[in-house]
Amino acid sequence: MCDEAKLKVWAKDAISRRQFGVFAGAAAVAACAPTTGSDGEELPSNFAMISDAVSFPTRDGTMDGFLVYPEKGEQYPAVILWPDIAGVRQSKLAMAMRLASEGYAVLVVNPYYRDVAGEQFSDFAAFIEADGFSKVGPWREKLSADAIQRDAQSIVTWLDAQKQVDTSRGIGTQGYCMGGPFTVWSAAAVPDRIKAAASFHGGGLVREGDPMSPHNLIGNAEASFLIAVAQDDDAVSPDVKTTFAEAADTAGRPTLVEVYAGDHGWTVPDSPAYAEPAAEKAYADLLTLYSENL
Repeated sequence: MCDEAKLKVWAKDAISRRQFGVFAGAAAVAACAPTTGSDGEELPSNFAMISDAVSFPTRDGTMDGFLVYPEKGEQYPAVILWPDIAGVRQSKLAMAMRLASEGYAVLVVNPYYRDVAGEQFSDFAAFIEADGFSKVGPWREKLSADAIQRDAQSIVTWLDAQKQVDTSRGIGTQGYCMGGPFTVWSAAAVPDRIKAAASFHGGGLVREGDPMSPHNLIGNAEASFLIAVAQDDDAVSPDVKTTFAEAADTAGRPTLVEVYAGDHGWTVPDSPAYAEPAAEKAYADLLTLYSENL
Protein backbone atom coordinates (compact mmCIF):
# COMPACT_ATOMS: atom_id res chain seq x y z
CA MET A 1 0.00 0.00 0.00
CA CYS A 2 0.99 3.66 -0.23
CA ASP A 3 1.91 4.05 3.41
CA GLU A 4 2.17 7.63 4.66
CA ALA A 5 3.81 6.56 7.90
CA LYS A 6 6.45 4.64 5.95
CA LEU A 7 7.35 7.67 3.84
CA LYS A 8 7.68 9.78 6.97
CA VAL A 9 10.08 7.24 8.45
CA TRP A 10 12.12 7.33 5.24
CA ALA A 11 12.25 11.10 5.40
CA LYS A 12 13.25 11.17 9.06
CA ASP A 13 15.69 8.31 9.32
CA ALA A 14 17.89 8.06 6.34
CA ILE A 15 17.62 10.13 3.26
CA SER A 16 18.75 13.69 3.00
CA ARG A 17 17.61 15.58 -0.08
CA ARG A 18 21.18 15.64 -1.40
CA GLN A 19 21.67 11.89 -1.01
CA PHE A 20 18.27 11.17 -2.47
CA GLY A 21 18.92 13.43 -5.45
CA VAL A 22 22.28 11.85 -6.23
CA PHE A 23 20.90 8.32 -6.21
CA ALA A 24 17.76 9.21 -8.15
CA GLY A 25 19.71 11.19 -10.72
CA ALA A 26 22.21 8.41 -11.29
CA ALA A 27 19.45 5.86 -11.76
CA ALA A 28 17.56 8.13 -14.13
CA VAL A 29 20.61 8.80 -16.28
CA ALA A 30 21.38 5.09 -16.49
CA ALA A 31 17.83 4.25 -17.49
CA CYS A 32 17.58 7.09 -20.00
CA ALA A 33 20.64 6.00 -21.91
CA PRO A 34 20.50 2.25 -22.44
CA THR A 35 23.52 0.85 -24.27
CA THR A 36 22.39 -2.76 -24.55
CA GLY A 37 19.10 -4.47 -25.21
CA SER A 38 17.50 -7.11 -22.99
CA ASP A 39 19.46 -9.78 -24.88
CA GLY A 40 22.73 -8.17 -23.83
CA GLU A 41 23.67 -7.12 -27.34
CA GLU A 42 25.05 -3.64 -27.78
CA LEU A 43 22.65 -1.18 -29.38
CA PRO A 44 23.66 0.68 -32.54
CA SER A 45 25.53 3.94 -31.93
CA ASN A 46 22.74 5.88 -33.63
CA PHE A 47 20.04 4.29 -31.46
CA ALA A 48 17.81 6.97 -30.02
CA MET A 49 14.37 7.49 -28.57
CA ILE A 50 11.85 10.26 -28.87
CA SER A 51 9.81 11.62 -25.99
CA ASP A 52 6.80 13.69 -27.02
CA ALA A 53 4.74 15.70 -24.57
CA VAL A 54 1.14 14.86 -25.45
CA SER A 55 -2.41 15.70 -24.44
CA PHE A 56 -5.76 14.35 -25.55
CA PRO A 57 -9.42 14.50 -24.54
CA THR A 58 -11.11 12.15 -22.13
CA ARG A 59 -14.66 12.18 -20.86
CA ASP A 60 -13.42 14.02 -17.77
CA GLY A 61 -11.09 16.61 -19.29
CA THR A 62 -7.72 16.70 -21.03
CA MET A 63 -5.17 14.10 -20.05
CA ASP A 64 -1.47 14.87 -20.47
CA GLY A 65 1.64 12.74 -20.46
CA PHE A 66 4.65 11.60 -22.50
CA LEU A 67 4.81 9.17 -25.41
CA VAL A 68 8.25 7.55 -25.69
CA TYR A 69 9.30 5.41 -28.65
CA PRO A 70 12.40 4.42 -30.65
CA GLU A 71 13.51 6.83 -33.35
CA LYS A 72 13.26 4.34 -36.20
CA GLY A 73 10.06 5.33 -37.96
CA GLU A 74 8.50 1.94 -37.23
CA GLN A 75 5.38 0.82 -35.37
CA TYR A 76 5.45 -0.79 -31.93
CA PRO A 77 3.05 -2.38 -29.46
CA ALA A 78 1.82 0.27 -27.04
CA VAL A 79 2.24 0.28 -23.27
CA ILE A 80 0.36 2.44 -20.75
CA LEU A 81 2.45 3.35 -17.70
CA TRP A 82 0.50 4.41 -14.61
CA PRO A 83 2.81 6.23 -12.14
CA ASP A 84 2.88 5.87 -8.40
CA ILE A 85 1.54 8.46 -5.96
CA ALA A 86 4.23 11.04 -6.82
CA GLY A 87 2.96 11.20 -10.41
CA VAL A 88 4.79 11.94 -13.66
CA ARG A 89 8.43 12.91 -13.21
CA GLN A 90 11.94 12.20 -14.47
CA SER A 91 12.26 8.72 -13.00
CA LYS A 92 9.05 7.59 -14.73
CA LEU A 93 10.23 9.05 -18.02
CA ALA A 94 13.53 7.23 -17.55
CA MET A 95 11.72 3.95 -16.95
CA ALA A 96 9.64 4.53 -20.07
CA MET A 97 12.75 5.22 -22.13
CA ARG A 98 14.35 2.00 -21.01
CA LEU A 99 11.26 0.02 -21.93
CA ALA A 100 10.92 1.85 -25.25
CA SER A 101 14.46 0.71 -26.09
CA GLU A 102 13.09 -2.84 -26.13
CA GLY A 103 10.71 -1.92 -28.95
CA TYR A 104 7.60 -0.41 -27.38
CA ALA A 105 5.70 2.86 -27.63
CA VAL A 106 5.26 3.80 -23.96
CA LEU A 107 2.70 6.34 -22.81
CA VAL A 108 3.36 7.76 -19.32
CA VAL A 109 0.04 9.24 -18.23
CA ASN A 110 -0.72 11.90 -15.62
CA PRO A 111 -3.38 10.33 -13.38
CA TYR A 112 -4.03 13.69 -11.69
CA TYR A 113 -4.98 15.51 -14.89
CA ARG A 114 -8.43 16.39 -13.56
CA ASP A 115 -6.72 18.83 -11.18
CA VAL A 116 -3.20 19.58 -12.41
CA ALA A 117 -1.04 19.15 -15.50
CA GLY A 118 2.50 17.87 -15.70
CA GLU A 119 5.08 17.19 -13.03
CA GLN A 120 4.18 18.22 -9.48
CA PHE A 121 7.14 16.62 -7.65
CA SER A 122 10.60 16.29 -9.16
CA ASP A 123 11.26 13.07 -7.23
CA PHE A 124 10.20 11.20 -4.10
CA ALA A 125 12.34 13.44 -1.92
CA ALA A 126 10.39 16.44 -3.17
CA PHE A 127 7.14 14.56 -2.53
CA ILE A 128 8.14 13.94 1.09
CA GLU A 129 9.34 17.50 1.65
CA ALA A 130 6.14 18.97 0.21
CA ASP A 131 3.88 16.79 2.40
CA GLY A 132 2.78 15.11 -0.78
CA PHE A 133 0.06 12.97 0.76
CA SER A 134 -1.86 16.05 1.84
CA LYS A 135 -1.41 17.72 -1.53
CA VAL A 136 -2.49 14.80 -3.68
CA GLY A 137 -5.24 13.60 -1.35
CA PRO A 138 -8.07 15.52 -3.04
CA TRP A 139 -6.78 14.47 -6.47
CA ARG A 140 -6.61 10.79 -5.52
CA GLU A 141 -10.19 10.79 -4.28
CA LYS A 142 -11.33 11.20 -7.89
CA LEU A 143 -9.44 8.12 -9.10
CA SER A 144 -12.20 5.57 -8.63
CA ALA A 145 -12.45 2.36 -10.61
CA ASP A 146 -15.07 3.94 -12.86
CA ALA A 147 -12.89 7.00 -13.48
CA ILE A 148 -9.82 4.92 -14.35
CA GLN A 149 -11.86 2.71 -16.66
CA ARG A 150 -13.17 5.78 -18.50
CA ASP A 151 -9.59 7.02 -18.76
CA ALA A 152 -8.36 3.67 -20.07
CA GLN A 153 -10.94 3.70 -22.85
CA SER A 154 -9.88 7.21 -23.88
CA ILE A 155 -6.19 6.32 -23.67
CA VAL A 156 -6.58 3.26 -25.90
CA THR A 157 -8.62 5.23 -28.45
CA TRP A 158 -5.87 7.86 -28.59
CA LEU A 159 -3.03 5.33 -28.76
CA ASP A 160 -4.64 3.45 -31.60
CA ALA A 161 -4.71 6.65 -33.64
CA GLN A 162 -0.95 7.23 -33.29
CA LYS A 163 1.31 6.39 -36.20
CA GLN A 164 3.92 4.87 -33.85
CA VAL A 165 1.48 2.24 -32.53
CA ASP A 166 1.06 -1.18 -34.12
CA THR A 167 -2.67 -1.78 -33.72
CA SER A 168 -2.34 -5.39 -34.90
CA ARG A 169 -0.69 -6.18 -31.56
CA GLY A 170 -2.10 -6.02 -28.06
CA ILE A 171 -1.51 -3.19 -25.58
CA GLY A 172 0.29 -3.63 -22.27
CA THR A 173 -0.15 -1.68 -19.08
CA GLN A 174 1.98 -1.42 -15.96
CA GLY A 175 1.39 0.45 -12.72
CA TYR A 176 3.26 1.23 -9.53
CA CYS A 177 1.90 1.62 -5.99
CA MET A 178 -1.50 3.30 -6.44
CA GLY A 179 -1.15 2.62 -10.18
CA GLY A 180 -1.12 -1.15 -9.60
CA PRO A 181 -4.90 -1.61 -9.45
CA PHE A 182 -5.29 0.83 -12.34
CA THR A 183 -3.77 -1.81 -14.62
CA VAL A 184 -6.43 -4.37 -13.73
CA TRP A 185 -9.23 -1.83 -14.11
CA SER A 186 -7.75 -0.83 -17.48
CA ALA A 187 -7.55 -4.41 -18.72
CA ALA A 188 -11.16 -5.01 -17.68
CA ALA A 189 -12.30 -1.79 -19.37
CA VAL A 190 -10.74 -2.51 -22.78
CA PRO A 191 -10.40 -6.29 -22.97
CA ASP A 192 -10.21 -6.43 -26.75
CA ARG A 193 -7.01 -4.33 -26.79
CA ILE A 194 -5.21 -4.67 -23.44
CA LYS A 195 -3.58 -8.10 -23.37
CA ALA A 196 -0.99 -7.79 -20.59
CA ALA A 197 -1.08 -6.01 -17.24
CA ALA A 198 1.57 -5.73 -14.53
CA SER A 199 1.21 -4.37 -11.00
CA PHE A 200 4.34 -3.52 -9.04
CA HIS A 201 3.88 -3.15 -5.27
CA GLY A 202 0.29 -2.21 -6.04
CA GLY A 203 -2.05 -1.27 -3.22
CA GLY A 204 -5.74 -2.10 -3.05
CA LEU A 205 -5.73 -5.11 -5.34
CA VAL A 206 -8.16 -6.88 -3.01
CA ARG A 207 -10.92 -4.74 -1.48
CA GLU A 208 -13.31 -6.87 0.50
CA GLY A 209 -16.97 -6.15 -0.11
CA ASP A 210 -16.27 -3.94 -3.14
CA PRO A 211 -17.64 -5.29 -6.44
CA MET A 212 -15.17 -3.05 -8.25
CA SER A 213 -12.16 -4.49 -6.42
CA PRO A 214 -9.53 -5.42 -9.00
CA HIS A 215 -9.65 -9.09 -8.04
CA ASN A 216 -13.39 -9.12 -8.75
CA LEU A 217 -12.92 -7.73 -12.27
CA ILE A 218 -10.29 -10.14 -13.60
CA GLY A 219 -13.00 -12.12 -15.34
CA ASN A 220 -13.85 -9.07 -17.46
CA ALA A 221 -10.32 -8.97 -18.88
CA GLU A 222 -8.62 -10.89 -21.66
CA ALA A 223 -5.11 -10.13 -20.41
CA SER A 224 -2.33 -12.05 -18.74
CA PHE A 225 -1.19 -10.59 -15.43
CA LEU A 226 2.01 -10.09 -13.44
CA ILE A 227 1.33 -9.21 -9.80
CA ALA A 228 4.66 -8.28 -8.21
CA VAL A 229 4.24 -8.00 -4.44
CA ALA A 230 6.57 -6.19 -2.06
CA GLN A 231 7.89 -8.33 0.77
CA ASP A 232 6.90 -5.85 3.48
CA ASP A 233 3.39 -5.45 2.05
CA ASP A 234 3.06 -9.23 2.04
CA ALA A 235 4.18 -9.40 5.66
CA VAL A 236 1.32 -7.09 6.62
CA SER A 237 -1.35 -8.60 4.34
CA PRO A 238 -0.28 -12.13 3.35
CA ASP A 239 -3.77 -13.14 2.20
CA VAL A 240 -3.85 -10.61 -0.66
CA LYS A 241 -1.61 -12.63 -2.95
CA THR A 242 -3.60 -15.80 -2.33
CA THR A 243 -6.98 -14.15 -2.85
CA PHE A 244 -5.85 -12.52 -6.09
CA ALA A 245 -4.30 -15.72 -7.42
CA GLU A 246 -7.44 -17.68 -6.62
CA ALA A 247 -9.61 -15.09 -8.37
CA ALA A 248 -7.37 -15.21 -11.44
CA ASP A 249 -7.51 -19.00 -11.49
CA THR A 250 -11.30 -18.95 -11.24
CA ALA A 251 -11.45 -16.45 -14.10
CA GLY A 252 -9.06 -18.53 -16.18
CA ARG A 253 -6.61 -15.68 -16.64
CA PRO A 254 -2.87 -16.54 -16.83
CA THR A 255 -1.36 -14.82 -13.80
CA LEU A 256 1.99 -14.81 -12.03
CA VAL A 257 1.70 -13.63 -8.43
CA GLU A 258 5.08 -13.41 -6.75
CA VAL A 259 6.58 -11.80 -3.65
CA TYR A 260 9.89 -10.09 -4.51
CA ALA A 261 12.90 -9.46 -2.31
CA GLY A 262 12.20 -5.75 -2.05
CA ASP A 263 10.11 -3.43 0.06
CA HIS A 264 7.29 -1.23 -1.20
CA GLY A 265 8.68 0.96 -3.97
CA TRP A 266 11.61 -1.33 -4.80
CA THR A 267 11.21 -1.00 -8.60
CA VAL A 268 11.31 2.81 -8.82
CA PRO A 269 14.76 4.45 -9.19
CA ASP A 270 13.96 7.54 -7.11
CA SER A 271 12.26 5.60 -4.31
CA PRO A 272 14.14 5.27 -1.03
CA ALA A 273 13.26 1.57 -1.15
CA TYR A 274 14.81 1.00 -4.59
CA ALA A 275 16.52 -2.40 -4.63
CA GLU A 276 18.40 -2.99 -7.87
CA PRO A 277 18.63 -6.81 -7.93
CA ALA A 278 14.90 -7.21 -7.24
CA ALA A 279 14.09 -4.35 -9.62
CA GLU A 280 16.04 -6.01 -12.41
CA LYS A 281 14.23 -9.29 -11.82
CA ALA A 282 10.89 -7.49 -11.96
CA TYR A 283 11.93 -5.78 -15.20
CA ALA A 284 12.92 -9.12 -16.74
CA ASP A 285 9.58 -10.61 -15.72
CA LEU A 286 7.79 -7.62 -17.26
CA LEU A 287 9.61 -8.14 -20.56
CA THR A 288 8.62 -11.80 -20.53
CA LEU A 289 4.98 -10.87 -19.93
CA TYR A 290 5.00 -8.45 -22.84
CA SER A 291 6.96 -10.63 -25.25
CA GLU A 292 4.54 -13.51 -24.69
CA ASN A 293 1.32 -11.51 -24.93
CA LEU A 294 1.79 -8.43 -27.13
